[in-house]
Amino acid sequence: MKEKRKKRKIDPAFLVMVGPVSGWMLLLVLVPFLYIFVISFMHRSAYGGVKPGFTLENILQVFNPDYLQVFGVSIGYAAITTILCILIGYPFAYFVAKKTPVKKTVIMALVMVPFMISSLIRLFAWINLLRREGIINQALLALGVIHKPLQLVYNNVGAVIGLTYTLLPFMILPLYSSIEKMDKSLLEASYDLGAKPAEAFLKVTLPLTMPGIFAGTIMTFIPTLGLFFVIDLMGGSKVLVMGSLIRNEFITAKDWPLGAALSLFLILVTLILVKVYQSRGGNMDELGGM
Repeated sequence: MKEKRKKRKIDPAFLVMVGPVSGWMLLLVLVPFLYIFVISFMHRSAYGGVKPGFTLENILQVFNPDYLQVFGVSIGYAAITTILCILIGYPFAYFVAKKTPVKKTVIMALVMVPFMISSLIRLFAWINLLRREGIINQALLALGVIHKPLQLVYNNVGAVIGLTYTLLPFMILPLYSSIEKMDKSLLEASYDLGAKPAEAFLKVTLPLTMPGIFAGTIMTFIPTLGLFFVIDLMGGSKVLVMGSLIRNEFITAKDWPLGAALSLFLILVTLILVKVYQSRGGNMDELGGM
């Protein structure tokens, strides 16, 4: 006799926990992505929007030299921002990791608390600090460090400062986690074997914390490609980046199919970077389960 297969019962508690999250992902992630994917292969109507029909023109237009140049500028901003976040975030995370548990909690809370305030408010505060009549220029003038105010905002410098400030916590958190998990006995063993502090750092600490650097790089580099509002505010809207290009195609030019095609290209680049991170041994859990 054939044994009857037992039907697997679904636990109602499991549905209660997973259902809302699954519905959220389906409604706000999968459906919009499918919509963008479909309209990227359609025609632009005469008055904007989408006209039914299939075409590859939008996909091919993505590789227009002008658009590739904009993407190159975006990559440049992302690379500079990521490097600055590493240079600032690594020493800070290393400093915090050596503190007592109570001090660690307080310092990390101080890092995160300002980001509960709207990013626009914080960016406007930075503009007031960095403008020619701002506190920073006035302090430098008073100390005699400079003889005339520096142009620290509404240019590339301001844009990079804004991006670095906005994304620095995304670098600090994985770096802190990686340094905190590091096996301290290996570092002590290197000292016992005669290694100098600099040598121990380069041969022990840095390799052991490399996963945190990789995770922080991904979490910093990828968002930079889309944070066009930071560049618009702090850079004075003088530079066109990938995010602002996509916004202009949707809102200004009313060319939804081309805007969708550019969005797909940006998503593809993001997936490639995540795949590279994963292939280098990166832990996907550190990226929030991406």
